[in-house]
Amino acid sequence: MANRSYLYSADSMPTEDDIPKPIRCISEHNWAVPLAHRLLVGYGTTIVPSMIWSPRIGIAADYDRGAALLRDLLLAVGQGLEDDEEFARCVKTTTAHLEGQRAEYFLLETGEMVSLGDEDPVAAVERLVSDDIPAAVARAEAAIAGEDREWLASVRADWQEHFASFYAKALYYSFPQ
Repeated sequence: MANRSYLYSADSMPTEDDIPKPIRCISEHNWAVPLAHRLLVGYGTTIVPSMIWSPRIGIAADYDRGAALLRDLLLAVGQGLEDDEEFARCVKTTTAHLEGQRAEYFLLETGEMVSLGDEDPVAAVERLVSDDIPAAVARAEAAIAGEDREWLASVRADWQEHFASFYAKALYYSFPQ
């Protein structure tokens, strides 16, 4: 079994006492918190109670702004992959699924990933929110603006690692409607 990061959407954020309803499944990614997940939770990012694990290690963020950032980056990456049919399918599938699962917030669950290392999971999520996510957003915004071509080229070269997550309406951890 692979450890994964899980991305959901909902119209409210989880609280200590309750989880939102309904929770829509967006994607899961094996063995990493991919660039796509980090960008999708890149605006209005806040730590919330996890919907799966006990520690306060969930991440919530603005859905529309995160989805727009990812779409813009996929367009920029695609400018060097016009003949790559697999990339085109990935973009089509991803954008269609994001449109179909639209809500007020993205909810990112990284518990399986942050528990792999020696760092305390709460501290790992705090670092993800304070450092890793803002750094990824800044690089993506710069690349979209044509200011970070080297980073864009590296993302383009490894696009599967960054964008080829499993997008579906049911994930390993799904929530009853």
